[in-house]
Amino acid sequence: MKGNNRESRFGKREKRKKTNIILNSLIALVIILIIVVSAKIFFGGNNDQALPADEQTASESKQNEKNKEDKGNDIEQNEDKDEEQADKESKEEEKETEENAEEEPEEDKEQVVTEGGSGPDVEKTIENPGWKPVGTSQTGEHTAVYDQNHADWQEMLSAISYATGVDQGNMTVWFLGNNGPNSSVGTISTKDQSEKYRVYIDWVDGEGWKPSRVEVLNAIN
Repeated sequence: MKGNNRESRFGKREKRKKTNIILNSLIALVIILIIVVSAKIFFGGNNDQALPADEQTASESKQNEKNKEDKGNDIEQNEDKDEEQADKESKEEEKETEENAEEEPEEDKEQVVTEGGSGPDVEKTIENPGWKPVGTSQTGEHTAVYDQNHADWQEMLSAISYATGVDQGNMTVWFLGNNGPNSSVGTISTKDQSEKYRVYIDWVDGEGWKPSRVEVLNAIN
């Protein structure tokens, strides 16, 4: 009887011992799990915090590169615009030059200028096959009339003005007379006498007086 009780107590002690070992093992396992989870949370949090900083640095770097690239593109675009503007202005100047050349009267292109002339008082002589008759209001057979109140006189002055570029309102007539059949010659100057010309004109039936030669004379002092 005593032997059975002893065995029973021994068995209970062994069971309690095993139970304690199991409990201690479970407690240790739980503690290990807690440590692992805590470490993961702790170190994982630092990584999570560091990651956005890295991403931000990378983003800023990319943004800086993009800004540099955009700035470079802006400079290139501005240079291209400057080149385009220069080309445009150059083409406009060429076009304007061409238009001015086209607008130049045909008679100016045909003008021939030679030094000297019919007398020592002539600086140069101008002849231009492009000159046209100035027109006339007269009809029938024509005879030159050197009367200041006659239409023929006014038409001769128109031809002289046309050839010299001196407006009749700024013209002083020093001489206007016959130079042969259907031909006349006139000497005129500007009113300030800074320019002086001798102009030869011929009559064209139905079309009026036409300049044939202009002599630029020494200016009157």
